Amino acid sequence: MNKGIYIATLEPHSGKSIITLGLMNALLGRMAKVGYFRPVVSSEDKNADNHINTFIDKFNISIPYEEMYGVTRDVLIENRNSNRIGESLDIIIEKYKKIESQFDFVLVEGTDFIGESSVFEFDWNVNIAKNLGLPTLIVSSGVGKGFKEFNRNLEMAYQIYNSEDVEVVGVVANKIQPENIEELKGYLDNFLPEKVEKIIIPMVDKLKNPTVAEIANHLGAKLLFGEELLSNLTGKFAVGAMQLPHFLNHIQENGLVITPGDRADIILGSIQAHISSNYPQLSGIVLTGGILPEETINQLLTGLEKLIPILSVETGTFETTQLIGSIPSRVTSDNQSKIEALVNTFNQYVNPEALIQNINQFQNKIRTPRMFQYDLINMARKEKKKIVLPEALDERILSATARLSKMGLVDIVLLGNEEEINNKIKNLNLNIDFSSVEIIDPHNFERFEEYTETFYELRKHKGINKQMAEDTMYDVSYFGTMMIYKNDAHGMVSGAVHTTQHTIRPALQFIKTKPGCSIVSSVFFMCLDDRVSVMGDCAINPNPTAEQLAEIAISSADSSKAFGIEPRIAMLSYSSGSSGKGEDVDRVREATKIVKEKRPDLKVEGPIQYDAAVDASVGLKKLPDSEVAGSANVLIFPDLNTGNNTYKAVQRETGAIAIGPMLQGLNKPVNDLSRGCTTEDVFNTIILTAIQAQDY
Repeated sequence: MNKGIYIATLEPHSGKSIITLGLMNALLGRMAKVGYFRPVVSSEDKNADNHINTFIDKFNISIPYEEMYGVTRDVLIENRNSNRIGESLDIIIEKYKKIESQFDFVLVEGTDFIGESSVFEFDWNVNIAKNLGLPTLIVSSGVGKGFKEFNRNLEMAYQIYNSEDVEVVGVVANKIQPENIEELKGYLDNFLPEKVEKIIIPMVDKLKNPTVAEIANHLGAKLLFGEELLSNLTGKFAVGAMQLPHFLNHIQENGLVITPGDRADIILGSIQAHISSNYPQLSGIVLTGGILPEETINQLLTGLEKLIPILSVETGTFETTQLIGSIPSRVTSDNQSKIEALVNTFNQYVNPEALIQNINQFQNKIRTPRMFQYDLINMARKEKKKIVLPEALDERILSATARLSKMGLVDIVLLGNEEEINNKIKNLNLNIDFSSVEIIDPHNFERFEEYTETFYELRKHKGINKQMAEDTMYDVSYFGTMMIYKNDAHGMVSGAVHTTQHTIRPALQFIKTKPGCSIVSSVFFMCLDDRVSVMGDCAINPNPTAEQLAEIAISSADSSKAFGIEPRIAMLSYSSGSSGKGEDVDRVREATKIVKEKRPDLKVEGPIQYDAAVDASVGLKKLPDSEVAGSANVLIFPDLNTGNNTYKAVQRETGAIAIGPMLQGLNKPVNDLSRGCTTEDVFNTIILTAIQAQDY
């Protein structure tokens, strides 16, 4: 069952507080524990975000303030400008998931479109909603827009969210003039599917005006009287520039009187009208020009009980009126009257049952790269493993080590000269937590002779003598592999500097393949925009036989399951089904038959073309009865040439994240990096290796 909703707006001052507060109130009437989260806030100062504080105070949410938001706007902008937006997403996902694990449901409120970052915020909200895997409710304001502009913007926003695989469960047209409501209903019905909840909220005058407290803060006003009523919502302004008898005809319910400070007649007349049952009640009085009432007037006012707020400002009457008119209405935690008004408005115009039903029916069908990486990190945390890195002087290796040491996910062994490694760390200005990182120099290792003797015993039948064994153990790839063999480490990652052969040869010589496996193969986890595909073999076996191809498929399916992906295997070829002829396609056909015989529990289709394997419409045409065609997620290539070129083409052309290669079939995990790898590749491969090691 879905456990969250993302509330997104298209512009500042959209009035989304009506939805967030009203929906939270409705959810709490149906669920025991509802959490609240903001992915992005303006400031990291504690208690600075009014939205968070309002929810804490109003709904007694027991989450520390600092855990209720992901990152600040400044951090997000800095990471975006440095091409490190993924780091912000990782933090947002991790913090959201923590709240999700503690509550029955989480209401997530998007950004406010305020400040210099607003040009990027639409994309941010789409990206965050997608990576949290949440259905979205879009809120748009009709203020300052023509009918066509409003409709065009809303429809375009819906289409963009939809195209990015973010399901929109409802749209809210807010602050709509009453005369436009019926026409707008027809338009929304035309372009939105029936399953999308369509909500129209008219302009509510009492919600668009600020409170007296907001006016006081915005103008830097001095409070003279009425502190206990500062939360009064203001109505229309009444400027006291005329004689009192005429002025009294202009005051309205919750009106705000604006008058020079020396107009004692307007001040006293307004207060008397407020008390009288024959006139509307006022919200407050603003005295302009920096003029304070005379002492006799002050004494008179002091003697009155529960006086409405009276403020004093330095600006003139005209300027003050203009300034007050420009103040946007905001929600603050201490303004209970406005909060109640917002909730009441929600209840009046929104059918919460229909909306909540839409939210609950949502099932997330996508898995973004960041979702997958978050899952990997959580899996690695379950059981901490020690991973040895033989290429300790490589900048990418050390940068990944620094990041991992801060996260506490794995213990790391760096191989090499300690002084050289420490100098490199210093030159790179890296901050490594050595409580989880160890440096071992094979030349000074106290158990070096033991390692040498073990290698000699394992390889003497191949003509290795003791001197050759000693020389070999100085090789960091052999030394690192021996650490795994001796259970001094749980896995090894290499290949940033060394060749694939140099990395894997030691493992093949004495780690060996595990029972039931005749070959070592590899897979890449290809993290596409909306899914994760497992591709094999793209790194090891040039021309596998049908039997080997079947074993690669079975190993890849098992790897897929181990990492939370239910396998649907496509045995790829240049033709689909029974149409193709030739040695290559026959080999794939035979491999498919072997997989079905050995593992009838697996869903497998072959031979099948790439497009028929991954595209639902093509799969339906070419293999209409297949349960794999169009939805395959484990893609087995017929040879290394095809696999290696295809994964690199997909990676480069789509921007997919390729995690791997991860080797499969060994008794203990050893993984090979590409010499063109990035720090992110190193980081991900170490995490994969640590997870693999949990099964040994």
